[in-house]
Amino acid sequence: MSTPEQALPNGPATRRARFVVSYVGSPFKGFAHNEGVFTVEGELTRAISTVARHQVELSIAGRTDAGVHGRGQVISCDIPDDTDLDNLVRSVNGMCKPNISVRSAEWVADDFDARFSATWRHYKYVVLNTPTPDPMLVDRAWHVWQPLSVPLMNLACDALMGEQDFTSFCRRPDPLPGQPPVSMKRYVMAAKWTDNGDGTLTFDIRANAFCHQMVRSITGFLVEVGLRRRPPSDTRFVILSKDRSLAPHLAPPQGLTLWEVGYDGTR
Repeated sequence: MSTPEQALPNGPATRRARFVVSYVGSPFKGFAHNEGVFTVEGELTRAISTVARHQVELSIAGRTDAGVHGRGQVISCDIPDDTDLDNLVRSVNGMCKPNISVRSAEWVADDFDARFSATWRHYKYVVLNTPTPDPMLVDRAWHVWQPLSVPLMNLACDALMGEQDFTSFCRRPDPLPGQPPVSMKRYVMAAKWTDNGDGTLTFDIRANAFCHQMVRSITGFLVEVGLRRRPPSDTRFVILSKDRSLAPHLAPPQGLTLWEVGYDGTR
């Protein structure tokens, strides 16, 4: 990305902007751009580039999977420095509605990066824990009809806290040629289940970063605990084992939302 007021070759002077974006994940094949595939990043790149009349490259705080939603996703990119951000937001929203909405936009320092400047990410997962499904929540929650024990699931959350190797809960990417395996160490700052009193349960988890499928894998594991199919003490055992096969249950994507991204330096 270029620095503020720096003219690109044969192009205008540019400046870095940050956008907070919400989207419904159901229609998309994930967030990350994939040529010929309908993705959130692809639609945002197309819209921002068209309105700004400048081809942009997005930096993204968190790449969500197909079917996963975003409320507080953050992106950054360089656009011409004479861009009216309010007009850009209105135009981009007009092009991307109803499934994507830019909630806010602001100019930021040239060294800001939506991904690498982030200090934490907060995800929410919603489970509908009622005997019968609710069609209104079909793409917003995972329906589990058997009664779940929130106290047991919260007890199992205790062992998630702090910096640990979450290999057992992650889909490890293949290393680049000649490079060591990618680290699965992450620092979890908060993890808690809440009974909302309306038949839904919400799992909130916040960490410095998440590896691929980590939240859905942890959620699937904790639901097994809530169903009394495994004890809360298994959390520590599974983490220490570094064995992906010990936490095989992946929660479906529709209950998950990237809720907020933090840049305040707290841990």
